[in-house]
Amino acid sequence: MSQLTFKGSHFPKCVILQRVYWYLRYALSYRDIEELMEERGVEVDHSTIQRWVVKYTPLLETEIRKRKKAVGTSWRMDETYIKIKGIWHYLYRAVDKENNTIDFLLTKKRDKKSAKRFFTKAISNNGLPEKINIDKSGANLAAIKDYNIEYNTTIEIQQVKYLNNIVEQDHRAIKRITRGMLGSKSFHSASITLNGIEMVRMIKKNQIGTEDKSVQNAAKIFYSLAA
Repeated sequence: MSQLTFKGSHFPKCVILQRVYWYLRYALSYRDIEELMEERGVEVDHSTIQRWVVKYTPLLETEIRKRKKAVGTSWRMDETYIKIKGIWHYLYRAVDKENNTIDFLLTKKRDKKSAKRFFTKAISNNGLPEKINIDKSGANLAAIKDYNIEYNTTIEIQQVKYLNNIVEQDHRAIKRITRGMLGSKSFHSASITLNGIEMVRMIKKNQIGTEDKSVQNAAKIFYSLAA
C-alpha cells in the first residue's frame, strides 16, 4: 500500500494498527482503549487514537476492497439508524443470501435520492444483481426503478418481508459495536468509522482473500493489509 505510511509517527506500526483494529472490532470507546494501553505501560491520548482511526481506515478500506471476494446476485437491502451528535442518520446496507456483506453507505436522509446513491455505489463495486429484496419502503422501490430506467437494466424487485431477516439480523453486529463508542462527533468521522466496522465485519465473515493461506486469524488478516 504505497499510500499507507507510518513515517513521522511516535508509535510503531504494530501499535497503531492494533488500536485501530480494537476500536473497529470491539464495543470500546477511545477512552477505553487509552486505559487499556496505560495498563500495558503505553501512554497515548484518546484523541490520538481517534486520529489514527480517521487517517488509516480509508486506506485500509481501499486495500480490502481489492481483496474482497465476489458476492452473490440475490441481494437483501435494508437501512438502520445511527445517531450522530444527537441526530438520527441512516446506514444503508445490503447482504447476499449467504449473508456476505455487499456494500454500505451512511446518509443524512432516508429518501429516493439516498437509496439510489447506495444502489449505484453497491453495483459499481460489486456488479449487477439479478434481484434485490427490499422492505415496503416506497423510496427504495422508486430508486431501483429509476436505476433500471436510467441504465437500461432489469433488476428484479422483491418485497418479501422474511427474506430480509438476514440483513436485519446482521445490523445487530454493527449496532453492538457502535453502542460503545459514546457517539460520533461529525458525519465525516462517523462515516469513516462505520466503513471500518463493516470492513472488519467482512474479514470475520471470511470475505477477504489473502495470498498467505496460513493467515486465518481476523486480526492478522487486518494487519496484513498494511504489509
